[in-house]
Amino acid sequence: MLSVEHKDFDLLTSVSTAVREMSEGELLQIEKARKLDITEDIYFDIITKKTATLISACCAVGVQSTQAEEKYVDIARSFGEKVGIAFQIKDDLFDYGDAEIGKPLGIDIKEKKMTLPLIYALQNTTRSIRKNMIQIIKNESENPKKVREVIEFVKSTGGLQYANRRMNEYATEAKAILQQFPESHYRKSLEDLIGYTIERDK
Repeated sequence: MLSVEHKDFDLLTSVSTAVREMSEGELLQIEKARKLDITEDIYFDIITKKTATLISACCAVGVQSTQAEEKYVDIARSFGEKVGIAFQIKDDLFDYGDAEIGKPLGIDIKEKKMTLPLIYALQNTTRSIRKNMIQIIKNESENPKKVREVIEFVKSTGGLQYANRRMNEYATEAKAILQQFPESHYRKSLEDLIGYTIERDK
C-alpha cells in the first residue's frame, strides 16, 4: 500500500511478481506431490519460485529503495536468488539430520515432498529399489520405521553429499555476484549472510 501511495511502482512490481511466482511454485509442488515424479530441474524450478523469489525480491527492493542504478537492482536480485536456493537446499538437508532444529525428522518425507537429496538418491539406484522407496513414500509415510528406512536409503546413496555440493555451488555463485558491488561494510554483511545460510544449524 505504501508503494502505491508513494507511486513506487518499481517496488510494487517486484513484490507482486514475487507473490505470483511463490503461488505458482506452491501449486506446482502440490501437483507433483500427487505423482512423485519431480525431476531435479522441476525441483529447482519449485524452490526458485517458492523460496528464492522472496529473498530475491527483498534484495531487489532494498536496492530500489535507494534509487540506485537498475544494474545494481539486477545484481541484488540475482544475488538473492542464489542465496535463496542455497537456503532451501540447507533446509531440505535438515530433514535427514539428527540434531534438534525445530523441524521434525523426516517431515518432508511424511508430507511427500521430493527434495534434492531424495531426488538424487532415487535417480542413482536400481529400478526395484526406486519403486520400493516411492511406494513407501506414497503409502507408508506415516510409519516412523518406514520413514527412517527412506532416510537411511538417501544417506547411503550419497543424496546428502550431493545436495551439500549443490548448495555450496550456489553459495559460491552468490559470493561472486556480490563482488560486483563496491566494497563496504554493507557488502561484508551480505557475505556474512551467505555464510549463515549454509552453516546454520536450524
